[in-house]
Amino acid sequence: MKMILKAAALAVAPIAGIAVMTTPAVAQSKMGIAVADLEQAVGKTNAFTNAMTSMQTTYKAQIDAFNARKATLDSELQTKANEIQSLQKTAGANSATLQPKVEAFQQRRAAIQQELATLGRPIGLAQAYVEEQITAKLNDALKTAMVKRKVDLVLQPQATVSYQPTADITDAVTAELNTLVPSAQIVPPAGWQPGQQQQQQPAANAPSR
Repeated sequence: MKMILKAAALAVAPIAGIAVMTTPAVAQSKMGIAVADLEQAVGKTNAFTNAMTSMQTTYKAQIDAFNARKATLDSELQTKANEIQSLQKTAGANSATLQPKVEAFQQRRAAIQQELATLGRPIGLAQAYVEEQITAKLNDALKTAMVKRKVDLVLQPQATVSYQPTADITDAVTAELNTLVPSAQIVPPAGWQPGQQQQQQPAANAPSR
């Protein structure tokens, strides 16, 4: 999601190489600059909030199974980690007994991460589907918020050193998204993968020969 939001921000307001200068002849002319946390703007929308609430019911079985399995596997890893720490204290870091256990721990941790990723995939896909429906309108929402606030340039918070609260238009972007995307579906179509909508849009807009 972060990459989508960053790409959307740059598409609307590229910031590289921009400098704001004033001269005596145009002393009263200035560029309107604002700050917007686009990821937060999406996360605060009614569509996203309501979708996450609905997912707690629709995907309850998958969420419960994931949480239960994760708790079991976390406990297993913690036990192994504690065992390795004890060996380090008693036998030393270079012990022939210690190294095989460290390698086994790393392999088991990788396997657990893969298992949890597979188990949580339906939940992750559902959330990604919700996010994509909203971010599809993010550029439009940001542009409208900029026009209404008379802003020429929007920066992400991490690209700034300091700013006044009045410069933050995150809530304004959220308000526009609420209008453009009042709700979002939480069940992806069969075979859907993240990024499909962005890939299909250029194809749909391509001129026919």
